[in-house]
Amino acid sequence: MTAPVATAAEPVVPEAGQLGRLAEWAGALELSDVPERVVSFAASHLLSQLAAIRTGLAQEDGRRLTRALGAPFQADTAQSARVLAGAGAWLNLDDTAYAGHLGPSTVGVPLAYAHALGLSGAELLRAVILADECAARVTAAATLGPFRGQTALHTHLVGAVAGRLACERASARQWRDALALALSAPPWTLMRGFIDSDARMLHVPVAVRMGLDACDAAEGGLRGADDIVEHPDGFLAQFAAVPLPDAVTMGLGRRWHTETLSFKLHPGGPGIDAAIDCALDLHTEMGSWAVDDVTEVVVECSVYTLFAARKAQSYLDGPRTPLGALVLTTPYPVATALLTGGLAIEDFSAPLVETSERWRLAEKVRLVHDEEMTRELLAGDAPFGEALRQSGAEGRRWLELFGGRDLVDLAPPPAPPAEDFTRAAKPTPARVRVVLRDGRVFTREYRIPRGGIGPELRAGHQALIAAKFRSSGGPAAVTDLWPRLAGAEPEQLRRVLVQAVGL
Repeated sequence: MTAPVATAAEPVVPEAGQLGRLAEWAGALELSDVPERVVSFAASHLLSQLAAIRTGLAQEDGRRLTRALGAPFQADTAQSARVLAGAGAWLNLDDTAYAGHLGPSTVGVPLAYAHALGLSGAELLRAVILADECAARVTAAATLGPFRGQTALHTHLVGAVAGRLACERASARQWRDALALALSAPPWTLMRGFIDSDARMLHVPVAVRMGLDACDAAEGGLRGADDIVEHPDGFLAQFAAVPLPDAVTMGLGRRWHTETLSFKLHPGGPGIDAAIDCALDLHTEMGSWAVDDVTEVVVECSVYTLFAARKAQSYLDGPRTPLGALVLTTPYPVATALLTGGLAIEDFSAPLVETSERWRLAEKVRLVHDEEMTRELLAGDAPFGEALRQSGAEGRRWLELFGGRDLVDLAPPPAPPAEDFTRAAKPTPARVRVVLRDGRVFTREYRIPRGGIGPELRAGHQALIAAKFRSSGGPAAVTDLWPRLAGAEPEQLRRVLVQAVGL
């Protein structure tokens, strides 16, 4: 009997880590692979973030930022990216998704590189979509942790890497190594500096710098660990109380995080948009009145709004309250909207912020927790309902640590993660009730604020965001082109981007 012939063992190829699989997908994606509805959302995201950048650059603090870092479009493309990202972040006018405040990096970086490299509108859209998808997925993996919203600077590590590499048509290997290198040393936000100093203007540019440095390093041949997200000594071990590593690659090409975007129509922190919308409506309905005519203003809201208010509480000091705290709290923005019928970034700085009647009315505003609104919040997709579904029992334990046993009791029954985000919703409800001394009561309620993701936004986001851009002083030439952005040639796109940021 002949003995079997020994053969060399097949080499064992290790399974790619989460970032490796994300990199393979990102490096191969073409705009033609993306559903038209998602491309349309990305175009609105671009225009909305351009409005935020334009507004940021027009403020005195924005001018200080450009004196420090230079012009939005300059010879140093990486510096341009940092300026555009910083200008679009610090006023809380950046849009949100499940998960993360994406736009400062996922729009700001592609804008800089598209301008410098002479890209077309279609290439810019592809880059923004890839940056949105990658940044949102890594942010979702760490949503049940210490940082969310603007304090989650790892969002912008990923957004910067993805935004640049998409513009440069980098290889999957560069994607993998740059993402892994960037996430090896993510920033850790300190609330003191973020809320009460000009450091909030540098937080996003610093994260963007780290991401762009990682791109340079990967191009030069430095290698990263593509399991840095899920490894026991990796990113999620430090940045998530309940790690969700599968969120990084779940449903690639099916679950489009870009279509979970909610658009910011007013300056303000998480959870106060619906209350502001109520106040704006009530201003029109109530007619002529004075602050002394008001007995109280009751804002019924979810635990999300109360959480933001608690974060700001220790920094409140009337008109001397720092901007970082004032945009997180509810009484002053609601009082301003009730009195004036509007709310703009100028309302948060002198001389308007020193208006005594606004503060007299703000003193009459009180927040009341509404359990049904919290149930609705937790049943939505953003800000963390989808994360709770994906995390199962571990997520409910996190929820108890976050808000106590009562909050767990308000959570919906366990359910599987969403197959896709075509029906995504971000309910952050509020009801505002104004009680007058003559006995009259005026009430308005929003379950999803204007600009919040849901059926109305999906049907009308293009017109809504065009109006937002025009309200920032944006020229009609930009909004006229925008429905045809995918067909814009490089020189046409370059001209319109310079117009859009107000240069």
